[in-house]
Formats: sequence, C-alpha cells, structure tokens
Amino acid sequence: MHSIKMRTAAVLMGTAALCLAAPAQSFADSGTAPKSAYCGTDRSSGLAVSASGSVPCAAALQAAAAYTKVWQGRAGRPVEVRAAGVTWECRERQGDPDPYQACVDSKDHTRLVTLSS
Repeated sequence: MHSIKMRTAAVLMGTAALCLAAPAQSFADSGTAPKSAYCGTDRSSGLAVSASGSVPCAAALQAAAAYTKVWQGRAGRPVEVRAAGVTWECRERQGDPDPYQACVDSKDHTRLVTLSS
C-alpha cells in the first residue's frame, strides 16, 4: 500500500514539474486570438455581449449600450462611441454565416467587444 502511494505521489510531482517547465506562449506568438468572455445581454437590442482582450465586462456592456443607441440607420458605416473612458470604433462585420456587431478600442485593437444573436 505504501509503494502505491509513493508511486502516485512521484507521478503527480513529475507531471507538475513538466507542466511548470514548459515555456508559456503569448497570444501574439501563437497567432491565436484571446478567448472572449460572455458578459450579458444588451438591454436595448437583446444581443449577447462578449469581451476579449483586457476589456472588463462592465466596460463591454457600456460600449454595447452606447453603440446600440446610435447604430440604427447607419447602413454598416463605422460609428465612434465613447464609453467607459474609451473611444470605440463600432460597425457590423460579416460572420460565418450571420453578421455581428463589433466595437474595438481605437487605441488598442486587441480590446474587442462583440454583439451577436
């Protein structure tokens, strides 16, 4: 019984050492976009709001609300809105297959807010 416990402990410690020894790879190096977090629903449009990059959900919901107040009648043209202390460039984008709305921080294009159905 003692040898099983010792063997299990050795395997777990070896696995942990391998995981910790592997170099971390940044998103910029890997070519993959950071994962987005679901933040909730925009109240006026009913669309789902997600944030990626370093965008807090509170800021994402504020940007979405500012955009949905002014987006009607814009025919896909870009719209600038100010929310959460940031200027966001928003517009409709073509998804696969359905279009979606996206707002990007005008100074840091890794910060993205997405509105989708």
